[in-house]
Amino acid sequence: MTTDTPVTAPRNAGTTGRISLVGIGPGHTDHMTARARAAIAEADVVVGYVTYIKLVADLLDGKEVVRKGMTEELDRAVHALAAARAGKKVALISSGDAGVYGMAGPTYEVLFQAGWTPEDHVAVEIVPGASAINACAALVGAPLTHDFCSISLSDLLTPWPVIARRLDAAAAADFVVALYNPKSGRRTRQIVEAQRLFLRHRRADTPVAIVKSAYRRRQHIVHTTLDQMAEQEIGMLSTVLIGNSSTFLREGLMVTPRGYANKYDVGQGFETREGEKAGRSLSSGLLGWIEGLRAEHAAGAGLVELASRHRLPADYIAQVLAAPDAHAPAEAGTEETEA
Repeated sequence: MTTDTPVTAPRNAGTTGRISLVGIGPGHTDHMTARARAAIAEADVVVGYVTYIKLVADLLDGKEVVRKGMTEELDRAVHALAAARAGKKVALISSGDAGVYGMAGPTYEVLFQAGWTPEDHVAVEIVPGASAINACAALVGAPLTHDFCSISLSDLLTPWPVIARRLDAAAAADFVVALYNPKSGRRTRQIVEAQRLFLRHRRADTPVAIVKSAYRRRQHIVHTTLDQMAEQEIGMLSTVLIGNSSTFLREGLMVTPRGYANKYDVGQGFETREGEKAGRSLSSGLLGWIEGLRAEHAAGAGLVELASRHRLPADYIAQVLAAPDAHAPAEAGTEETEA
């Protein structure tokens, strides 16, 4: 049986409490780690946003349950610390991963403000979980196989110019991007501005997937394109995945190639392309690129021309050209594992 009784026990310096910052994943217990379930089972008190509490309701029998609202993150952390100071084991839950837009950061802020250190009587553990970006990607295919990043569109705590600069930089750098907190009842224009910034750098037909409530009862998936993205139904429970210049949609699956075609001829049985070596960096990898850059410079290309040609800052080009050649290629027979 669950209760909503507040913690009132005083701190006892001789007791040892614990705060477990538990990432519950997308919400279904099938996608929670064994450690996440165990941390909740061990807890005397479970603290969380009301929706997250509902997602783990079947694990809460006999627990003291503290439900908090959407904007009460600091209150959750304060309550967890008070309970742990009283010698209790506390599970402070977040959907996804506690360290990805979750409760880990706010909790450490509260802890440090209260004078906590790792040697304190209150132990702190972070229990990782699958973030929304992982859960949503798994439902739509393999969009994250190459470099990606996540950006929250919530301007409740972050100034919009900061968010806009990050969006523009990520779009220009050709990252696959996951947009968290894309839209709410009051925040409706942010997704439109994100689309505007991405269209400066990406094709209009860039694949986009919108996943609502991944692995939950009202799960809903929409495949669309960048120019149609903002017209779709999007809310606070949605995550928006925007592909990069190589991402494609086939048979209902969104896939971002890892880059094997740069080294291997797909049409010829994946034979290594001329000038490339299996297990070695591309000829256009760092060392090969530097060699070519020096050759271009020696042939008369100036810094401004090289910067424009490679779409990199001129001062960076200058630093590369001025740096000593201290990095020799790996010895023959040494293989690299592609990550």
